[in-house]
Amino acid sequence: MNKTPWYKNAIFYELYVRAFRDSNADGHGDLRGVIEKLDYLQFLGVDCLWLLPIYPSPLKDDGYDIADYYDIHPDYGILADFEALIRAAHARGLRVITDLVLNHTSDQHPWFQAACADRNSPYRDYYVWSDSDQKYKEARIIFLDTETSNWTWDEQAGQYYWHRFYSSQPDLNFDNPAVQEEMLNVARFWLELGIDGFRVDAPPYLFEREGTNCENLPETHAYLKRFRAFVAQINPQAVLLSEANQWPEDVRPYFGEGDEMHMNFHFPLMPRLYQALAQADRTPIVEVMRRTPPLPANCQWATFLRCHDELTLEMVSPEVRQFLWETYAPEPRMRLNLGIRRRLAPLMNNDHRKIELLYSLLFSLPGAPTLYYGDEIGMGDNIWLPDREGVRTPMQWVAEPPHGGFAPPEAQPYAPVINDPVSGYAQVNVASQMDDPNSLLHTVRRMIVLRKAHPTFGEADLTWLETPKAVAAFLRPGPEETLLAVHNLSAHPQTIPLPTGRFTGLLDERIVQGHLTLPPYGYWWGRISTT
Repeated sequence: MNKTPWYKNAIFYELYVRAFRDSNADGHGDLRGVIEKLDYLQFLGVDCLWLLPIYPSPLKDDGYDIADYYDIHPDYGILADFEALIRAAHARGLRVITDLVLNHTSDQHPWFQAACADRNSPYRDYYVWSDSDQKYKEARIIFLDTETSNWTWDEQAGQYYWHRFYSSQPDLNFDNPAVQEEMLNVARFWLELGIDGFRVDAPPYLFEREGTNCENLPETHAYLKRFRAFVAQINPQAVLLSEANQWPEDVRPYFGEGDEMHMNFHFPLMPRLYQALAQADRTPIVEVMRRTPPLPANCQWATFLRCHDELTLEMVSPEVRQFLWETYAPEPRMRLNLGIRRRLAPLMNNDHRKIELLYSLLFSLPGAPTLYYGDEIGMGDNIWLPDREGVRTPMQWVAEPPHGGFAPPEAQPYAPVINDPVSGYAQVNVASQMDDPNSLLHTVRRMIVLRKAHPTFGEADLTWLETPKAVAAFLRPGPEETLLAVHNLSAHPQTIPLPTGRFTGLLDERIVQGHLTLPPYGYWWGRISTT
């Protein structure tokens, strides 16, 4: 019996419902639209859909400001539509997880409205209040580009309230047992509807303590362990995918002894993939992997190239950050906060050699890969839209006007469909790439098929080969086979010595011994032949 948890070798697909497919011509993608496209996702080969927030919300932070934890945003449909999506996904062997924001609500949430209106309301203690804005001074301000304090004065309440993110997102008070119970009730509600787990948003910030930076506190870990145990009682197969945006050694406690989070995103790896490519030097990848601690057997890293937020450069040095800005975001409009608001293909100047190389690294390094919708076809971005909206534009399905298949012709999409000469829907769309066996879509699909056929890629072991610095080559030893992945990070051909043995190609069927020559930005996967 295979006891490997399903998520260790899964391919996750981050799906923004609003951007995916509009089924009713109101300009917004919806749950019924996602159902229409499940066959495509099954074809692509992904295992689990991660839905960005789908709750009622004033959308000041694209749904991460939740106004009701127990319902669906009307743009997306109703609870019956969500249940239909779960059934349809499960019928195709696809799992579904949803974003869950434990740390804060919207300031429009009825709990916060009641808390502001009446100091004696039971909801007053659902939030963190103070007569002074001088408490917890050692906590950093996360959104430095918009917020000047973690405290905001509320005139009606007559006090300051605490928030680690936007001032429209007051933090919940996890010192209140009622809040802890409420979040367990929320989890139960969605698990009983049939979902397969949660992407847990911003878990490091649940508790506050004077004299600390109010992150990664023991109380936070204690509650997350309780949350994990509660989830496991309802669905033992459910996964908790954590968004602790921290250094690997600081993230390690979020896995506990295999009794806290099942997964966490490997945030520091991501910018180093771009750095290594820009410098034609594998060293940044080697160094961050070497400082990545081993995990309990039932845990896994989630790896990614891009997501719905900016490409964060929070965990690189100021010098490297400046270099990456100059390389990948030369125009000020391309930058946001401590990051870059661009999609994968524009970051690579639409050079498919480089895009494929990054995907090869993503699929061959340890961890469970997470794709961002549209990146599998090389979608572009719109840097002239505000905030992060430029990387959240409508999915491009076909070449037909006016909306590239995102919405019926009479609809007015929530954001303009990209229509420029390079990345517009006429040039970049699913239908045309489905018809082209050499397209990026088919290349990504082939990598997914091979990745899933060789579960060793999902294991933790990684052995770097001695090669020129422009080559990232590593063995992936596993219990049943040893795999090899080689990547040329440079614009020049590279010939590298191989370990002893005969290697049979996976992406092509060449048998290679002794040396391997790769073209500029070339990559190769193989396995040691036993015969």
